[in-house]
Amino acid sequence: MAWVSLILAGLFEMFGVAMINKMHKDRNWQSLALLIAGFGASFLFLAYAMKTLPMGTTYAIWTGIGASGGAILGMYLYGESKDWRRIFFIAMVLGAAIGLKLIS
Repeated sequence: MAWVSLILAGLFEMFGVAMINKMHKDRNWQSLALLIAGFGASFLFLAYAMKTLPMGTTYAIWTGIGASGGAILGMYLYGESKDWRRIFFIAMVLGAAIGLKLIS
């Protein structure tokens, strides 16, 4: 259950990052509420996962999901560069997260 919680934490982190961009565009209370809810849920699920999983592994995977997911969202939702080198390095981040899962 801790791994599911960690993945959910990463997904909510991605949502929170997307809401930062929405907040810059809209500047309304709904965007702020969604931003706070996204990061709040992310931290709650992260805290739950850290009760069972090692802190270093948990944080690295949560950060990897959030960073790579944010970059992927930027490419698909906001027209950011889809250069093959960028995709390669995102894949490296995800590969490292999977590697940590395999050895934990």
